[in-house]
Amino acid sequence: MNTEYEFEGEVGQIVYVKPVKVADLPKDVQAQVEGLDQLYAVHDSSGERLALVKERDMAFVLARQYDMAPVAVH
Repeated sequence: MNTEYEFEGEVGQIVYVKPVKVADLPKDVQAQVEGLDQLYAVHDSSGERLALVKERDMAFVLARQYDMAPVAVH
């Protein structure tokens, strides 16, 4: 179905929120987050990591504070 939809207001830049294993991060980042197994990354549409945060909810709040539209990636 291809139906045009007029969004009310502006839609911000889409960013993607996904879980990241701490073990997959560089050693210097791992050293800063001792005791955690997982963080949440916020990525732009080109895949560039914009932020790492401790909690999923915080990733969404952070994105919205910068007028971005967060979307979960599994």
